[in-house]
Amino acid sequence: MNTAFSVPVNDKLIIYQAFTRLFGNAVTTNQPNGSRDQNGVGTFNDINEAALRAIRQFGASHVWYTGIVEHATQTDYSADGITPDDPNVVKGKAGSPYAVKDYYDVDPDMAVNVADRMAEFDALIQRTHAHGLKVLIDFVPNHVARQYKSDAKPAGIVDLGEQDDTSVGFSTANNFYYLPGQPFVSPENESGLPHAGSLHENPAKVTGSGSITARPDSNDWYETVKLNYGYNVFENRLQLDPQPATWQQMLDILLFWADKGIDGFRCDMAQLVPVEFWQWAISRVKQRYPRVIFIAEIYETHLYRPFIFQGGFDYLYDKVGLYDALRRLIEGQGSCYELTQVWQQQGDYPGHMLRFLETHDEQRIASRFFAGDPWAAIPAMTLAATMHTGPYLLYFGQEVGERAEGSEGFSGDDGRTTIFDYWGMPDWQGWLNGGKYDGGGLSDDQRSLRGVYQQLNYLVNGSDAIQNGYFYDLQWANDNGQTPGYDAQQVYSFLRYTDRQKVLIICNFSAHNTVDATIKLPRHALDTLQLDPTRVYQLTDIFMHHVQFEASGQSGIPVTIPPRSVWVLEIKA
Repeated sequence: MNTAFSVPVNDKLIIYQAFTRLFGNAVTTNQPNGSRDQNGVGTFNDINEAALRAIRQFGASHVWYTGIVEHATQTDYSADGITPDDPNVVKGKAGSPYAVKDYYDVDPDMAVNVADRMAEFDALIQRTHAHGLKVLIDFVPNHVARQYKSDAKPAGIVDLGEQDDTSVGFSTANNFYYLPGQPFVSPENESGLPHAGSLHENPAKVTGSGSITARPDSNDWYETVKLNYGYNVFENRLQLDPQPATWQQMLDILLFWADKGIDGFRCDMAQLVPVEFWQWAISRVKQRYPRVIFIAEIYETHLYRPFIFQGGFDYLYDKVGLYDALRRLIEGQGSCYELTQVWQQQGDYPGHMLRFLETHDEQRIASRFFAGDPWAAIPAMTLAATMHTGPYLLYFGQEVGERAEGSEGFSGDDGRTTIFDYWGMPDWQGWLNGGKYDGGGLSDDQRSLRGVYQQLNYLVNGSDAIQNGYFYDLQWANDNGQTPGYDAQQVYSFLRYTDRQKVLIICNFSAHNTVDATIKLPRHALDTLQLDPTRVYQLTDIFMHHVQFEASGQSGIPVTIPPRSVWVLEIKA
């Protein structure tokens, strides 16, 4: 009922996700379905010295700039030499950043001078590095926009689809899958009749989700087409000989961005691409850039081990696991027994899991669709950050209680910050404060919340036990009435330890009940941590409450923890 992972590693990254198009936007118009000019847009230049200084002071080690690569949009950039997209295959006025239009270019929305857009992004990379932060971007490998065409690719690069034989459904020489004899019909243009600037796709390509139909429905990924890595979607079999053409083309794209100084890739829907490709491509990128990291968005738990140990991913999303368990606890529906099950099921790879409570895909904690109160997540976020080695992620706005209220346009009123629309984020704009990034427009409560998140980051960055230590679950020694006042459904306690530091962490997830109990440290735990059960130790809360008292190992650790609160107790002789 306890675990001590054998090889702690120094990989306690703190990743700050910034949705770039929204991050620096100070415009407050917020017209539903508004254009770029109406609602404004954040630029690369808006992520200025003050912004980066604040992110670094906040405690982050990496910034994931989301939505960098050029994607399909309803904004007309034809005056800048960019081919317009058919609005029938673009979701929202701004468009989805996961419908990539040119893997070798950056999005023109975020440029002050569109002609200089890549230079402006290069300058952002340099600024970010100058502040001691590393840069992550999305790599979207499974699908591209229906009107994909690279006008920025380097000389000698074959464009996706350029050499495809469209008369066959599947070939390893093709980048896409085809439905010969069937024209594509968008759910936004069900008549299929052409109009000015419309997409003419005949034969239709298989949709990004894998839907084998020329008429995908409105809930499908109809704005994208699936890339072919050698998996025959028509016969459900993998064919890797000869090597699929897409493999080398996608490796070239990864190396292009790594050459620019990108420090890592968050790989969108990585599970939809064969693990054999990842094994081949990641190893080749790391031969040239050994410090580049790869993070997989993945939701199939049976694929976790192969994607780490065969595919070569450094980290995987801990969504189907810790996120789901913590969300249930925050909402008052879960049990702390699930947390024990998570680490047991993850076996020898918990240090490879990226933990979070918000991303662009998830509902905001402060929204009415989730907790309705950002403070409700403090125990869960503390646990996500401290339970194991391995990274955790904070989504911009989470630290000030962004609520994502209202319907922005294509994105409905669903508690998520839109990725499809031009928009300003009211709670976040209080921190943005016209480009000062000093919180001048925040309420006292928002300022306090951000302070707690910053304290958490400082705790993690300053703790040897949390950064590098082993983990020991104390639930088994305190549940089932063994410890009076300890509700193991709502309270979770564990130890993190190295030779240099020993920490006891107790999380109270209850919204109403104070924990008043004496936490048992069983003899096995004391021996594991090399603590003398007869000695008296000094315990100091090093996170939020700064309580200090003495206790001996054999008598247990008396605690009084308010609802939705945490104690992080350093144990010293």
